[in-house]
Amino acid sequence: MGQETHGKQEKVKGRVKESAGIITGDRELERKGARQRAAGAVEESVGKARQKVGEFVDGVAKAVKK
Repeated sequence: MGQETHGKQEKVKGRVKESAGIITGDRELERKGARQRAAGAVEESVGKARQKVGEFVDGVAKAVKK
């Protein structure tokens, strides 16, 4: 599983926990969910950036071979 996909999954899990915390009044669960959602967003962004860098490197390698 790629880092981007894992980040998206973590965002969804965090959103569910955060919502459950809001509904039940459990502030700690709400905070944990918010932190997990934020960490997932960062991981997703890093995964996207890594993919872009990989595409760039592939493009440069193809250009050098020509």
